[in-house]
Amino acid sequence: MRLIVGLGNPGPEYQWTPHNLGFLAVDEIANRNAIRVERPEAKALVGLGKVAGEKVILAKPQTYMNLSGISVRQLMEKYEVGPEELLVMFDERDLPWGMIRIGEHGSGGTHNGAKSVTSVVGQEFARLRLGCGPNHRVSDLAAYVLRPMKKGELEAASEMVATAGDAVDLILKEGIAAAMNKYNRRNPPPSEEEK
Repeated sequence: MRLIVGLGNPGPEYQWTPHNLGFLAVDEIANRNAIRVERPEAKALVGLGKVAGEKVILAKPQTYMNLSGISVRQLMEKYEVGPEELLVMFDERDLPWGMIRIGEHGSGGTHNGAKSVTSVVGQEFARLRLGCGPNHRVSDLAAYVLRPMKKGELEAASEMVATAGDAVDLILKEGIAAAMNKYNRRNPPPSEEEK
């Protein structure tokens, strides 16, 4: 059984912000697989089902971002899931919009939710980061990820969470190395026609 967690902040005011890309990725996977993520458990909204033929727990912690680790730890204990069966998805301001990056381990970096999870789980768990980096200088990065997404960003987010859904399918079917090999590539620079 795999525990797939998307990080975000609860509440309608945060729903369409870059910081909630993890929640949107869970919603995408849930919609594809007819899983309802609405049962309150372990300080999260949870749904059980199958993805790519494997039993999964989909979860969206409701603790607010910087305390996400509390919910993840409780979920792992409840379902007897080890770090090797955990996949955490979250926004990444150091990647450009539309790019995803999959990793097997590492620190939480500058992401408060990821730092919270690593503080209780350690660094040895899979993560899928969803790019939302600004293409211009931003003086307040916290305000940037907590503001509503603009139209172009919403379109990029929609495509990116669809790609994340495909990547999760591949992780479950063929393993994380296959997914890293396929998805951890630099996006080519836009052509002259696209600029």
